[in-house]
Amino acid sequence: MAVPGSGLAKGLAVTLRTMTKKTVTAQYPDVQPELPPRSRGVIGLFEENCTVCMLCARECPDWCIYIDSHKETVPAAVEGGRERSRNVLDRFAIDFSLCMYCGICIEVCPFDALFWSPEFEYAETDIHELTHERDKLRDWMWTVPAPPALDPGAEEPKEVAAARKAADKLAAAQAADAAQAADAAQAADAAHGADGAHGADGAHGADGAQAADAAQAADGAQAETRSAPDATPGPDAGPDSAPEGGQA
Repeated sequence: MAVPGSGLAKGLAVTLRTMTKKTVTAQYPDVQPELPPRSRGVIGLFEENCTVCMLCARECPDWCIYIDSHKETVPAAVEGGRERSRNVLDRFAIDFSLCMYCGICIEVCPFDALFWSPEFEYAETDIHELTHERDKLRDWMWTVPAPPALDPGAEEPKEVAAARKAADKLAAAQAADAAQAADAAQAADAAHGADGAHGADGAHGADGAQAADAAQAADGAQAETRSAPDATPGPDAGPDSAPEGGQA
C-alpha cells in the first residue's frame, strides 16, 4: 500500500536535485547543440528509391504529404518482349506546418525512400513556405547520419548487395565500352599506318623507276657518242681528206 504523500515527495525530490545543479546557458545559435543520433528534425527524400506507391501519403494521419506522378512506357529489354509501364515522380512535398513528426511515413515506406534528418533550422516567416518540395527534401537527404554498423558476422542487407551488383555491372559495361573504343582507335591507327607505308613504297618505286630511266638514257647517250665517226681532220690530212662539200 502506497504511503500517502509519497508521490508529492518524489516530485519535490526531483525539484531539489534540479535546483542544486549548475545552470548552463545554451549559446545557440553561436554554438550548435549536440543532438542525439536519432533526432527527428526533418524528413529527407531519396528520390531514386521512390516508386510512387503512395503508401506514405495514405498512411499519414495529417495528410500532409502531396505526391504527383505520371506513367511512362518502358521499351522491352529483349527483342519480342513486352513493354512495361512505370510511375515517374513529378512532385513530392511535405507540409511541415501540419506534420506531427510521428514517423509513420518513414516506417511504412517499403523501398527506403524517406529518412529522418537531424536538421531543425527551417523556420519561416510565412506558414505557407513550410511546404517543402522534393528539391529541398533531397538536399536534406545529405544530412542524414550513416546507419549504425552491423554486428560482426551479420548478413549484408539485400539493398546494399543489389546496389553493389548494379554498380559493378555498370562499371563492367563502361570498361567494355572503353576497351572497344581503344580497339577501334588502334585499328584506325594501323589502317592509317598501312596506307602511309603503301604510299611511301609507291613513291620510292616511282623514284627508282625514274632514276633507272635516267641512267639508261645516260648510258645510251654515251654509247652513241662512242660509236659516232670522228669528223675532225687530223694534222696529217691533206686536201683530199676533207669531207665532201667542205670547200669554201
